[in-house]
Order: sequence, then C-alpha cells, then structure tokens
Amino acid sequence: MSLLTLSGITKRFGGVVANQSISFGVAHGELVGIIGPNGAGKSTLFDVITGVTRADAGEVRLEERPLTGLRPDQVSRLGVGRTFQKLRPFQGMTVLENVTVGALQKCRDVNQARTEARVALEQVGLADKADAYARTLSTGQRKRLELARALATRPRLLLLDEVTGGVDQGSIPGLIRLVQDLHRAGMALVVIEHNMRVIMAIAQRIVALHLGAVIADGPPETVTRDRRVVEAYLGQAYT
Repeated sequence: MSLLTLSGITKRFGGVVANQSISFGVAHGELVGIIGPNGAGKSTLFDVITGVTRADAGEVRLEERPLTGLRPDQVSRLGVGRTFQKLRPFQGMTVLENVTVGALQKCRDVNQARTEARVALEQVGLADKADAYARTLSTGQRKRLELARALATRPRLLLLDEVTGGVDQGSIPGLIRLVQDLHRAGMALVVIEHNMRVIMAIAQRIVALHLGAVIADGPPETVTRDRRVVEAYLGQAYT
C-alpha cells in the first residue's frame, strides 16, 4: 500500500488549470522529486495535499485515510509535514519558540513541546541558534528553521518546497546531506526543487509536471532524458 495516493487531482483558478488529473503514489520510505517550470502546478499540488487549497476534483489519501476536505491542522496531525517556498518565521520569536509552535501540534504541554523542539533543532544543525531571534538568521539557516518546525510535528511524510531555493552555493551541500539523512532514517519525502543537481543527488524517482499535468514519472535518469521533459523544462543543454 502506498503511503500517499493522489487520484485525479484537478484544481482550477478561474480559467487557469493549475492541476490537471494528477495521479501518482508515494511509497513508505520513498524520496520523490517533483520538477517542472514555473506555473507547472507544483506548489498548488502541495497546497491540495495539505488542505491549504481544496481540489475541484480527485482524492488524496494517506494510506487508507482520505485527506480530501480536511483542514491543514488535521492533515498535519495525521502525519503530513510541510515546508514552504516563501519563508515566514515568527520574526520576533526565538528559533526555539518558532519550533515549539510546530511541536505543540502533537505535544501535550509546552515543556514537552520545547524538549521536542530542541531535538528537531539538533537534527537540522541549529541547536546553537536556539535562543537567537528568527530575524537574525541567514536564508540558509531560515530554511533549516522551517525544516525543524516541520519535523517537530512528527511527520510520516514530509513535503519540501524548494529547500535549497535562494540559499548561497556553500549552504547547498549541507542541506542535501540533511535531506539524505532524513531519508536514510526511513522518512518518506516529496521534494519540489528547481536545482537539478540537488534532485539528481537525492531523488529515487522524479515526477515532472507541465501545465498542471504529469508528463513523466520514473527513475531520474529516464525522466531527465524524456523528450517532453527536455522540451518543456530542461532544454537541450541539459542533455
């Protein structure tokens, strides 16, 4: 049984079809990369999975449990964590306080949430920044903070939206290793990423989107040589 199953997901915004009959599954412990040009519907798909946006058609299931129609907090409690492309930490709160907010999703009290928040910060390499204010962090550190906040919700499935987007080149290898470590520990991940070097380093499988539809789904080496993917996204220079 797949951990996550998408069946015929369609989402329209007026006359624009952001997601068009998208169907695929994510197995337990699998790491799936999602690629495609801007406007392909990648982040909208994450919004549909996590309840931020309601699909016009189709169904999302976590194992046998339907997620369709649930609120984001309900989806999170069932075990789906997520980061966002646009980073919006609580600027006037400390790093620890930011992650504690995430941990409160599953914890009985604030003390337990703080303890789990510290574990998440250690996991992403931000333990030494626990008492710093979020506004003082670099972009790379804010990416790690966003990831720690998601991990503090104890996800079974983690959706990462542009985890290396906007960071300096020196920070990328560390973020790649962090994602790989989470995967090796058994977590299932779905990663949206424009940096093909990152995708090729981490993904077991790639789903390519274009104009809201799946145009390829398979091993990275196969998808990146697919004519439709090359024409729609990668360009001839990639091949």
